[in-house]
Amino acid sequence: MSDVCISIATPSFPERLSHIPTPPERLWIRGDAARLPGFPTPSIAVVGCRAASRDGLENARALADGLARAGVVIVSGLARGIDAAAHRAALAAGGCTIAVLGSGLGQLYPPEHAPLAEDIARTGAVVSEYPPHTVPQPHLFPRRNRVISGLADAVVVVEAPEKSGALITASAALDQGKDVMVVPGRVPGGPNRGGHLLIRDGAKLVETAVDILEDMGWLVRTPLDGAPARTAPELVEFTVDEVASETGEPTAIVLARLLELELAGQIQRIGFARFRRVRGRMLT
Repeated sequence: MSDVCISIATPSFPERLSHIPTPPERLWIRGDAARLPGFPTPSIAVVGCRAASRDGLENARALADGLARAGVVIVSGLARGIDAAAHRAALAAGGCTIAVLGSGLGQLYPPEHAPLAEDIARTGAVVSEYPPHTVPQPHLFPRRNRVISGLADAVVVVEAPEKSGALITASAALDQGKDVMVVPGRVPGGPNRGGHLLIRDGAKLVETAVDILEDMGWLVRTPLDGAPARTAPELVEFTVDEVASETGEPTAIVLARLLELELAGQIQRIGFARFRRVRGRMLT
């Protein structure tokens, strides 16, 4: 798979990044530059610590899975732990995910994530502001975090100790005027200390993908809520497009609502953008 380089002066440069403080002058991209989230495509950065606990990894997977199924692009940093869990869950859900590196594309770090990077590039993109042969260095990773937040509408921190690089991403998001959300841990201190400090300072507490969709305004209450379905009652299986056509709602809103119903066990996903009712009514 060939890599491309785009400059901030080219039309294909992500508009989101061109407006942040100290935007990158160039981006090296493995994958399709058109897949980098632009307006109005929704995107969320999911970040956290490398030495993540089992609970932290499961939380990252659940959030990325739910968001990706709702059509949200998942942005993260390809690191061990939370980042990799979020990328893999988005891919498994059939969604799009973007990895932002703290090294060049020719010096992937950590090296064992090279196969994951190739999987990401097939349906999303792997991105770096550093020339291809730039080796990973400690000072490069904090700087790249502003690109992670810059490509996203908001940042969600999943399990971060007090000195975590995820807090740098959260700080960059605040500098860019974006929301910061935190998944709280079971106990204070340790790997949860940094996230709990963010909540104390005003970050939003979230527990599920639906919480994030609602907070961002992407989960809008529509006639799907309690209104009689205009689809024939004998219909058992249906697609997102069919529901959008029947309700007159935008596809993104329908996807978000169907995700909530799926998580509540009221409908079942049986294929790409196809669902089946599991109760007497198609949508309840």
